[in-house]
Amino acid sequence: MERIKKNFGFGCMRLPMKGAEVDTEEFSRMIDAFLENGFNYFDTAHGYLDGKSETALKACLTSRYPRDRYILTNKLTNAFFQKTEDIRPFFESQLAACGVEYFDFYLMHAQSADIFAYFKERRAYETALELMAEGKFRHFGISFHDRACVLEQILTEYPQIEVVQIQFNYADYDDPAVESRKCYEVCRKFHKPLIVMEPVKGGNLVNLPEKAMAVLDELHGGSPASYAIRFAAGFEGIFMVLSGMSDMTQMEDNIRYMKDFQPLSDKELAAIHKVQEIFHSMNLIPCTACRYCLAGCPQHISIPDLFAIMNTKQIYRDWNADYYYNVVHTGNGKSKASACVKCGKCEKACPQHLPIRDLLIDVAEEFEQMA
Repeated sequence: MERIKKNFGFGCMRLPMKGAEVDTEEFSRMIDAFLENGFNYFDTAHGYLDGKSETALKACLTSRYPRDRYILTNKLTNAFFQKTEDIRPFFESQLAACGVEYFDFYLMHAQSADIFAYFKERRAYETALELMAEGKFRHFGISFHDRACVLEQILTEYPQIEVVQIQFNYADYDDPAVESRKCYEVCRKFHKPLIVMEPVKGGNLVNLPEKAMAVLDELHGGSPASYAIRFAAGFEGIFMVLSGMSDMTQMEDNIRYMKDFQPLSDKELAAIHKVQEIFHSMNLIPCTACRYCLAGCPQHISIPDLFAIMNTKQIYRDWNADYYYNVVHTGNGKSKASACVKCGKCEKACPQHLPIRDLLIDVAEEFEQMA
């Protein structure tokens, strides 16, 4: 880990796009700015952008810079292997897609109780550790989405784990579904350095409700993203905070306050506590728009988009949300919320453990009663 230069990383799940393709010109400009300002950590996974994140990194980063200029993390995801024998060829395909001979970090992806059982049954941890011993990657870790007790079980069974990546932000800090604080405390108990994902909760802590924005505006300081990311980065034991930047404006904003990082002041923390209280009072759907729920939906319901529209309606109570509800499910082969057949595949895939089937009933009641 000695080559990591700063505590801020480039999460490559939400890249600049031109239609369905990565905007490689913009992505290259963002990478150049990131590296020029002393940052060097990049995070990807094969499922990000249907494999296009990996190949975009090859086009824009690994083919343009020497290997010692950057740290690259990739992940093993359960959807891409059925048996033990599938893991090595999949891993090699990831190296080829990214254009590298080794990864700096390799994480067992999106671990939960069920996914951990799947990995154990197929000896995924053991196979990954063999690959590390062969020099195919340098540091072994997990990314995690479940209760703190499950994390404690995994760290107990596999002390070889060097780092843990968790969802950690001020909105989820004491959320009983995500258990960010409890998961952080388990990592500290086991002396594991932490990587933070979703510090701005999929953009939810950037596009704040009016009351919450007013609280942060009173600080006369940085952007909403700056307070969220600095909140996460200020905890002891967190060595990397990832941001999924999708344009140069976001990149420049993040560089501005993370180049010479300062934790939140007491005044800023007090403002964050006020924002937390506002969020708790609004009963918003805590969806991060990771879109993991979409792959298995037999009805092709655009679940994250419908939840975002529902939240917009809760915040602003205007006609625009009703209009966009119709836009989302017409013309793109998508279904209304009421088309849900209650199969539950979405809930098994959801890192936030949301009761998606029940929430879709709420969405249908809100938007389809006039249909």
